[in-house]
Amino acid sequence: MIPITKPFLPPFEEYEALLKGIWERNWLTNNGPLVLELEDELMKYLGLEHLLYVTNGTIAIQLGLKALGIKGEVITTPFSYVATTSSIVWEGCTPVFADIDPETLNINPARIEGAITSKTEAILATHCFGNPCDIEAIDNIAKKHRLKVIYDAAHGFGTKYKGKSIFEFGDVATTSFHATKLFHTIEGGAVFLREKEWVDMVGRMRNFGHDGFDKFRGVGINGKNSEFHAAMGLVNLKYITQILDGRKIQSANYDNGLDWSGLRKIKIQPGTEYNYSYYPIIFENEGGLLKVKRGLEEKEIFTRRYFYPSLNTLHYIGNQSTPVSEDISRRILCLPLFHDLTEIHQTQICECINSLLYK
Repeated sequence: MIPITKPFLPPFEEYEALLKGIWERNWLTNNGPLVLELEDELMKYLGLEHLLYVTNGTIAIQLGLKALGIKGEVITTPFSYVATTSSIVWEGCTPVFADIDPETLNINPARIEGAITSKTEAILATHCFGNPCDIEAIDNIAKKHRLKVIYDAAHGFGTKYKGKSIFEFGDVATTSFHATKLFHTIEGGAVFLREKEWVDMVGRMRNFGHDGFDKFRGVGINGKNSEFHAAMGLVNLKYITQILDGRKIQSANYDNGLDWSGLRKIKIQPGTEYNYSYYPIIFENEGGLLKVKRGLEEKEIFTRRYFYPSLNTLHYIGNQSTPVSEDISRRILCLPLFHDLTEIHQTQICECINSLLYK
């Protein structure tokens, strides 16, 4: 059986060594020493000044919206994981969808400006599959209309754009450290903030609004993370170069093994040092996708229709048409990609796809 993904797990004894320290200190959560160490190590690795480790990537988006005081309409992408849209709705804001670029699969800047109204307060764009958005175009629109920009970079760990971490762009950027991500802390996420005052604010927000032991300033939630999760992150961070290098090699294996006459890849934004976080392929039609998916599953090779469906079709969203996203979501499939996926298995996957699609 070949799964769609598998979490990277470091040598157990390295994780166990950090667990012993947790037992000795008896400090399990509430911004313990391993959480603080993980924040410091991530800032060093990413070359960033402001980072807050939180419960997950969804909470990260919600905290970002709250920190920026967003209450009205938010222009966003229909092609992302559901958390991007649900976070906007959860915070009492209104998602307004701008269609995507058919090649990069990111929000199309040409569609953003036409969606702006007097109620628009922010743009929430996803760096889809870790592929950077057209950052300059989005930032120019935001400055022109005095809008805030939040980048959902859940897939972006390790991606650089013009020499900088993808997390450095926008007023706020967020990411996920879920177990399925190439860098994970089992569960977790982070908020990256441009302004120091926002760091202090979100730091209080993630801890019930505490401003000292028995003082509160503003409304907060429980957005903290534990020492056990931070321990996993600290050990996994040691292996990130190995993980990223492995993904690049595996992606090249798919590049060379697939018959591309009836398939295509996404276009990576120029100026990008890509992290190869996923391997999506786009079919000519949905029928071809379904045929391949079923055929692979018969051989216990599992793929994922990611992202499907297009978020503008969710039942709690009003009628908003995004034809490019709706079309792509029906024709895109992510192939297995994880740290110990072998070249032999990849050859088997490619041969199955080529046979199913072209016989």
